[in-house]
Amino acid sequence: MAELENKIFMQRFVEELMNKHNLDVLDEMVAEDFLELDPFPGQGPGREGLRYAVGVLLTALPDTHWAVEEQIAEGENVVTRFTMTGTHQGSFMGIPPTGKSIKVAGVVFDVVRDNQFVESRIMIDNLTLLQQLSVVPSN
Repeated sequence: MAELENKIFMQRFVEELMNKHNLDVLDEMVAEDFLELDPFPGQGPGREGLRYAVGVLLTALPDTHWAVEEQIAEGENVVTRFTMTGTHQGSFMGIPPTGKSIKVAGVVFDVVRDNQFVESRIMIDNLTLLQQLSVVPSN
């Protein structure tokens, strides 16, 4: 039963934070000492570091939306395959706004412990993202 509860927890997190852009959910759902295993450039430690990283993303892509494509849970581990869409309307890692739409795939490995989001490792198809922003040439 814990696996199902953890999947539902992470689905709620995605919906509230990434789709509704409700940053207040971080205080409720994310442990203060949250650990990002592959931090975003400039991301500090803990919950506040995650708040910073999500803030950068939502500033660059204010209409960001994640569609959960597949989710697997084992114990306190939840793996989510998702598609992220959005429109590049703000500066992103030194890339000025292009107005271009993006659609990229990603996978995130999360740990839920005692009804708190405690650890994460996210992998996004950055090459496709940069190609869609015309920063890197496409084939």
